[in-house]
Amino acid sequence: MSQDNPEMTADDVIEFIKLLRNNDIDVCIDGGWGVDALLGKQTRLHNDLDIAVEHKDIPEIRALLGVRNYKDVSCNDTRECNFVLGDDDGHLIDVHSYTFDSEGNILFGVEYPYDSLKGTGSINGFSVKCITPEWMVKFHSDYKLDDNDYHDVKLLCQKFGYDLPLEFAEFEMKETHRTL
Repeated sequence: MSQDNPEMTADDVIEFIKLLRNNDIDVCIDGGWGVDALLGKQTRLHNDLDIAVEHKDIPEIRALLGVRNYKDVSCNDTRECNFVLGDDDGHLIDVHSYTFDSEGNILFGVEYPYDSLKGTGSINGFSVKCITPEWMVKFHSDYKLDDNDYHDVKLLCQKFGYDLPLEFAEFEMKETHRTL
């Protein structure tokens, strides 16, 4: 792997999750790896790993990854609760943090609905916590969608019996024209 063509492999993801679990940090997989965890198989390459964690765990995550030469990667949407850490080999971890009150209301950070963090899936047979399928589909909106988004949402909708959201009509039309 090189920085020009970075990839987060299933083994990279599992190693990272084990690191957090061994340090009593609860992690929920989001993004493309979260989709593949819900599907129970890898369906495409991933250039990063998106995670959702409690904000209180950020200092320890930074320390654990700092020892492994991870540093902040400059992004246009960086903020205290949303940032990317990367190493010299091109591994990227997109960190999304949150804080809930005792009733499950968001107090700080990325506004995950409390119930969205209750999904389960597997990566190469390794059990992981991930965003629920319903919320994973809902989260694919309100931004410029690409072919990976369409790929992910289409597979989730097929597996879990959801209708494809209207935001993906243009992708569906392009795919229909390619197959004709």
